[in-house]
Amino acid sequence: MKKLVVTAAALFAVAGLAACQQPAQKAADAQADAVVAQGDAAADHLNAQADATVAQANADAQTVKADADRQAEALKEQADKTQAAADQRAGEIKDAAKGH
Repeated sequence: MKKLVVTAAALFAVAGLAACQQPAQKAADAQADAVVAQGDAAADHLNAQADATVAQANADAQTVKADADRQAEALKEQADKTQAAADQRAGEIKDAAKGH
């Protein structure tokens, strides 16, 4: 009989302890879920910033390339004019030499 009472008391103690741990476990689970959600939100925000940075860099690169293309074209035109002027002057020198 004494053994039965001790066993019953132990069962009630374990059941009481389990009941106390259940709300604590639920609270810990909720807190862990909140931490995960916060981490996900922070990661999403950082990914969005990274995407915006890449998009801005691409836009800047396109602007720089367009500027470089315009400068290169202007230099090529200047080179063509310089070459044409040199060819013309060389022709004038040759023509002048023929006349003598």
